[in-house]
Amino acid sequence: MQLLLIQPATKQVQDLGTWPPTESTPLPRPEAGAFYWLSCERSEFEAQLAAVQPLLLSLCGTPLVDLHISDLLNAHIPSTFDYTSDYDVLVFRRLDLPQTKAPSTTKGLPTAPVGFAVFDEILLSVHPSACPVREHYLQRLLSPAGTFPEKRSAGSRLPPSSADLMLRQIDQMVDGYQSLRRDMAKQIDGWQMALLNPKSRFNDWAEVLQARLGLHQLDEICEDQRSAVQDWIDSLDGWSSEDSSKTARRALELLRVRSRDVLEHIERVIHHVHRMEQSAEAAMQMHFSAQSNRANDIMRTLTTLTAIFLPLNLIAAVFGMNFDVLPLVHKEDGFWWAMGAMGLIGLVLLVFFWRRRYIEKDSLLGNND
Repeated sequence: MQLLLIQPATKQVQDLGTWPPTESTPLPRPEAGAFYWLSCERSEFEAQLAAVQPLLLSLCGTPLVDLHISDLLNAHIPSTFDYTSDYDVLVFRRLDLPQTKAPSTTKGLPTAPVGFAVFDEILLSVHPSACPVREHYLQRLLSPAGTFPEKRSAGSRLPPSSADLMLRQIDQMVDGYQSLRRDMAKQIDGWQMALLNPKSRFNDWAEVLQARLGLHQLDEICEDQRSAVQDWIDSLDGWSSEDSSKTARRALELLRVRSRDVLEHIERVIHHVHRMEQSAEAAMQMHFSAQSNRANDIMRTLTTLTAIFLPLNLIAAVFGMNFDVLPLVHKEDGFWWAMGAMGLIGLVLLVFFWRRRYIEKDSLLGNND
């Protein structure tokens, strides 16, 4: 577990090292508006719970309740939000993929929960092992030398409160889902081109099914995230009565703006997921419709050719009868008269069916395969 003291007024970040410390040293006295950030992995939080609770009691005057402790330790909990009169608890599931591995819709969507306990004086965050979000913000806050110059962009300034720091980390998690949606869109677009290509023989139906299941899973994850963030936004309405100063009202309004921005990003992912589901379904329907039309064209061509050769088979059957007296049988040019009549009948029928559009050039030449 690593403990930081973030002082937005002086733009300083003090690294207090691992917690609990090896020696009993008092915590530095924070300035007005400063807060602590205690970040840890889930296994560390479980092992050091006996040291975390006294720290929260000394800084905030209240420890975590048992129900919230179980939520923070639960690796299978969905995104959720809960609160007490002293602190808020928000659990948000993030993609749990290696940074060197591209997301894939066919292998499922591994996710892991990140838990936040938001106090006024401290932010407690519980991450899965090797969480890149935690490492990113630790490096960002501690470099260079924990100082954030005033001339930097607004996105690089120190978070003014523990709640703002939590929202920044959640926003980065949502960005991972937005990157995933782009990869999924590319994969589905490739399948659409293969499904709509009449010359292709599409056989990746298992991949398409797994992709649709992945889209459903992503939709459920995002719905839980939206519900949790919406509950968090609703809880902000109760903060206005705590401090009515102009500075506090402005900070609360900025917090609401950032919360709504996170919610809008989640809704954008949900909207894109629904659109990808509709695109995949439409491509499949168009594929089956094209295959049905192709089969109809083949059957129409075969039926037309059969109709052309039926009179010819009739003539051949008549002349194949075992009768001694048949017209043209005993004539030297009878064979050629019969062949000419059969060719003329076939040609007339072919022209007739062609004019009626029962057969087409592409069907006869096989260009529609």
